[in-house]
Amino acid sequence: MPIYEYECETCHDRFEVMQKFSDKPRKKCVKCGGPIHKILSAPALVFKGTGWYVTDYASPERKRAQKADAGGNGNGKGGGSSSSGIASSTASSTSSKSGD
Repeated sequence: MPIYEYECETCHDRFEVMQKFSDKPRKKCVKCGGPIHKILSAPALVFKGTGWYVTDYASPERKRAQKADAGGNGNGKGGGSSSSGIASSTASSTSSKSGD
């Protein structure tokens, strides 16, 4: 059932009411009995169940590849070679600047 938010036009009290779609809108404030109106507010959004993550829809080949990566040498994909490549390019660019 949806939750509707109302505001009183007299006392400016805000309150929420859980109503069915078929229920008629409220007309009176619960505190002072004054006229009220519905307020538009952001809906509550809750994701329940499976299917919201990449791993939930992964194919059997992808799962095997993930297991193979996890059981590998433990230093990740290209971790050592990429860092040494960056260091060497930085060193070469510094040495070329000092020659100017």
